[in-house]
Amino acid sequence: MQSIRMMFVGLVFAVLTVHGSAGDIAKEEGGWIRLFNGKDLAGWTPKIKGYPLGENYGNTFRVEDGVIKVRYDQYGGKFSSRFGHLFYNVPFSNYVIRVEYRFVGEQLPDGPGWAFRNSGIMIHGQSPESMGKDQNFPVSIEVQLLGGKGTGTRSTGNLCSPGTHVVVDGKLYTPHGMNSKSKTYHGDEWVTIEVEARGNKIIHRMDGEEILSYTDPQLDEGDGDAKKLMSSGAPKMLTGGIISLQSESHPCEFRKVEIRKLAD
Repeated sequence: MQSIRMMFVGLVFAVLTVHGSAGDIAKEEGGWIRLFNGKDLAGWTPKIKGYPLGENYGNTFRVEDGVIKVRYDQYGGKFSSRFGHLFYNVPFSNYVIRVEYRFVGEQLPDGPGWAFRNSGIMIHGQSPESMGKDQNFPVSIEVQLLGGKGTGTRSTGNLCSPGTHVVVDGKLYTPHGMNSKSKTYHGDEWVTIEVEARGNKIIHRMDGEEILSYTDPQLDEGDGDAKKLMSSGAPKMLTGGIISLQSESHPCEFRKVEIRKLAD
């Protein structure tokens, strides 16, 4: 088992240029590759805290009406910290990812306060095979997706960094969160975000405008999960990895998930 885990760690954290196969990638149009085919979860694998890889507890991730729906109607009314991620099976480096998302319905009552209208796109992530069964989040760079609360301001496209650090303005940034300069998106409207990951630089954009940027994503040597990866041979600096979508106790939907590969 350890040798298998090391194999996947090495795969994910290598510098990768991936073209995928017919089973992995639905269709390519104008340079954009549809990772979600609009019909089913082909090419994706769920991992929910406390459950084995591939077990889609409570039918958390489902496809209805041409969208990926994240739902908790089979959770018995309690979230119980069962954080989940839906992993795309092919790793990428040097790309732009574009996602359309929205928040709907009500959060489970025991969900964390910070998880209200909260989800994320995890990039440069570890493989799901290398995660612990009870691990909350993959070691990755999270592009945090937040919905407004009806009043006030609440930016989206923020940075979270489970098990990782980045560099901002030439200095190592060790807090595990940073807000973007996006506007607030209230209600159930569809929102589109783009993230460019080119070499060691990552840029978040909305409505064609840059809302956040940073460089040199890297493993946090003080984080327990990151330490396990490094001890298995993963390099500290991140140049690619697995992409995943989150479930964090508030229902949400993803209408499009597509990627455009960039030259190395």
